[in-house]
Amino acid sequence: MQKNTINPKFFACRQSPELATKIVSEYGAELGNVNFSEYSDGEFQPALEESVRGRRIFIIGSTFPNADNLMEMLMIIDAAKRASARHITAVIPYFGWARQDRKDKPRVPITAKLVAKMLESAGATRIITMDLHADQIQGFFERPVDHLYASTIFMPYIKNLNLDNLMIASPDMGGSKRAYAYSKHLKCEVVICYKQRLKANVISHMELIGDVQGKNVILVDDMVDTAGTLTTAADLMMERGALSVRALATHGLLSGKAIERVEKSKLTELIISDTIPLKTSCSKIKIVSCAPLFADVMHNVHSNTSISDKFIM
Repeated sequence: MQKNTINPKFFACRQSPELATKIVSEYGAELGNVNFSEYSDGEFQPALEESVRGRRIFIIGSTFPNADNLMEMLMIIDAAKRASARHITAVIPYFGWARQDRKDKPRVPITAKLVAKMLESAGATRIITMDLHADQIQGFFERPVDHLYASTIFMPYIKNLNLDNLMIASPDMGGSKRAYAYSKHLKCEVVICYKQRLKANVISHMELIGDVQGKNVILVDDMVDTAGTLTTAADLMMERGALSVRALATHGLLSGKAIERVEKSKLTELIISDTIPLKTSCSKIKIVSCAPLFADVMHNVHSNTSISDKFIM
């Protein structure tokens, strides 16, 4: 495969400046300048302050709420398209609105597909993201999607813990596939939590499927929002005889009282990536950076080489 010898350019949305800087530094380059004009009513306008004509560009930014973060990504993509960029890759470490991936009741939108169509309409020619809430979201795009897995960065961390009697756990039935993938690689058993909700973010009942007696448990999930599920599961497992419980979640939304819940819970630690900036420090939270993984994949994308060696599972 012929390699691209013209260096790409990199631009960042404002919500993820630290991660964007890390990624581009790992790549061995520098961020391009984006100037933002602000109107008094909250409207804003990005402007690329350097030529992108005929270039491959990477636009880095997570699209977590509020909607301004998504809008900012769309506007920078549109600006690059109108400035005659050749390839526009949207690097979205956390793909926001992904929980709305289906109609689970009447008269609701499938917002994840709406976002996919908006990104394509704006001019994105490729998407790089990590741990989508549901794998089928890749099918919402008509452009190539490089869907990375946080296991690539988390697995070395787990192995370095050197835990005996390790057990992987899923906090709900929907995450069982992810839990079994981790357990297969680590050659250990799996326990699954069965939960019932009164409404979004409110758990009415939780039960364990499996025995955690004498085990060091690691709960794995794609995101932690209010931390209600993970902390409830950790407390229940400790009551059932677990030696320790850790939680591992790719995207640390950590909204509302999440930090307080984590601090007060029986979790030994919560391990997250830096796809979303952590607003408040917490003694139990450990951050493992995804920047090297994204930088490596972006190198391979630009040079038209395979990224299959970047997947642990």
